[in-house]
Amino acid sequence: MGKVVAIIPSRLESSRLPGKALLDICGLPMIVHVYKRCLLSDKLDEVYVATDNKKIKDVVESYGGRGVMTSSLHKTGTDRIAEAAKTIEADIIVNVQGDEALLNPKYIDKAVSVLQSNPDINISILVNPFNKKNSPSDIKVVLNENDEVMYFSRSDIPSYKRNDNHSMLKAYHILPFRKDFLLKYSKWKESYLEKVEFNEYLRILERGYKIKAVHVESDAVSVDTEEDLKYVKSKMLHDFYYQQYS
Repeated sequence: MGKVVAIIPSRLESSRLPGKALLDICGLPMIVHVYKRCLLSDKLDEVYVATDNKKIKDVVESYGGRGVMTSSLHKTGTDRIAEAAKTIEADIIVNVQGDEALLNPKYIDKAVSVLQSNPDINISILVNPFNKKNSPSDIKVVLNENDEVMYFSRSDIPSYKRNDNHSMLKAYHILPFRKDFLLKYSKWKESYLEKVEFNEYLRILERGYKIKAVHVESDAVSVDTEEDLKYVKSKMLHDFYYQQYS
C-alpha cells in the first residue's frame, strides 16, 4: 500500500504557553508523549519530529526518537513538515500536531485508511463533536453532505445567532497527505482566508481542492493554555495508551 510516515512539527516558542513542547506531563515531555503514541499506530512505518530547535531534537533522540532539523522561518507546521518530507521516503505523510498529548493512535489509522482506500483523496482530517462556544484557539469545521470540508474557522460555525440547537465540529489535528500533494501545496502562496483565519488548510480549499473529513469521538484537547495542560495531566495517568509506553 505504500510507505506511511508521521511527521510531528514542533517548536519551542508559543505565545500562550511558552516552551510547551518540553513541558512535563506525568514524567515525560509533551512532544515525547506524542511521539510514543504515534509508535502505537498500526499504519505508520516511521515517525519523525521536525523542529527548528536543537533542544527539542536532542530530547526526542534521548528517548530513542528521530528528529529532523528544519528552518526557523516557517510560518506553519505544514510548511515545516513539507521541508522534512523532502528528505524522507514515503507515499503518505501524516501531519500530527505536537500538542496532541492525548491523541488516540487508532485515529491515525482511521485517517490514513481513507487515503489508502481511495486514490482520489489527497488529504483527510479528523473531526469530532464540539460544544464549547467562543473558543478561538479551537478550529471549527463545517462539512457538505459528502463529508468534505466546506470551511474552517476560529469563530463558532454554524452560527448560534438564530438557532442554538446544534453542535459544532472541531478539527482534530491529524492530517494524512499524499506526499506529492503536500509538496505541491506547500509551494502555494499564503491565501487570503488563510491569513484571516490563521489556518493554512484554507489554502487548499481556496484552490478548489477537497479535504475529506473522518468522524471520531474524542475528549482530547490540544495543549494551548495552562488550563489545557492541567486537564491533560488529570487524564493522562488513567489513559489506556499512556499505560502502553510509560
